[in-house]
Amino acid sequence: MTAESKGDGATTAGAGRPKKKPGRPESHLAMVRRARRINRELAEVYPYAHPELDFRNPFELLVATVLSAQTTDLRVNQTTPALFAAYPTPEDMAAAVPEELEEIIRPTGFFRAKAKSLLGLSAALRDDFGGEVPGRLADLVKLPGVGRKTANVVLGNAFGVPGITVDTHFGRLVRRWKWTGQEEPEKVEAEIAAIFPKSEWTMLSHRVIFHGRRVCHSRKPACGACPIAPLCPSYGEGETDPEKARKLLKYEMGGKPGQRLSPPPDYPGSPAPPLGAD
Repeated sequence: MTAESKGDGATTAGAGRPKKKPGRPESHLAMVRRARRINRELAEVYPYAHPELDFRNPFELLVATVLSAQTTDLRVNQTTPALFAAYPTPEDMAAAVPEELEEIIRPTGFFRAKAKSLLGLSAALRDDFGGEVPGRLADLVKLPGVGRKTANVVLGNAFGVPGITVDTHFGRLVRRWKWTGQEEPEKVEAEIAAIFPKSEWTMLSHRVIFHGRRVCHSRKPACGACPIAPLCPSYGEGETDPEKARKLLKYEMGGKPGQRLSPPPDYPGSPAPPLGAD
């Protein structure tokens, strides 16, 4: 897939350093317009953006999101087939032998703490919610191991309730793009929510996270292959040479497998390998 910027003022990815406007700093209104244009451009680049955790129902998404802390979605996706084969429902997982549960989720790291959260949230779902994942933020954040970020992932992708997911990628990119200077996730969420209509929140999160994982890396962003380089105030922090930058692209943008073992039908890349095959 060619990383090409589309829409108004289309430019080839990495085609020259964006021109900096002299004079006064960017106004809030100008920043909002630029932010919304970036979102439109990302929608063109990643029309297939989606949650990168494999799941078939709200319970599986909730568990997978809890497991995703301090590890990759790929490692979670490689671990959950065996997990859900053994414990397909909250009732099953609540009754699990802790040591056996720990052994299954060991590849995701911090497995003892995560097992404790899974046992606790499964018991709460069984005892307080009739074995069903609740569709309200206030209820979700009361579950063991579930914070606001996890709740927004579940609400946006299992219940269709708009939400902004402030993970490390999202926070890094919105600060690089000067949409916010906040570091605290809840403050980041509030400031970004004020820029975009509610209907965009969930897909905006997917697009920004996709871009952070594929192009705008933490240590060495691929500036020279970035489709939104002309709109980025931090252009030049990473590799600006187009050929060198293309070598930094990941997943389908770099011709490599994605993170999901069962990606959506419109995903242009290849599925991830099962556990032990990578």
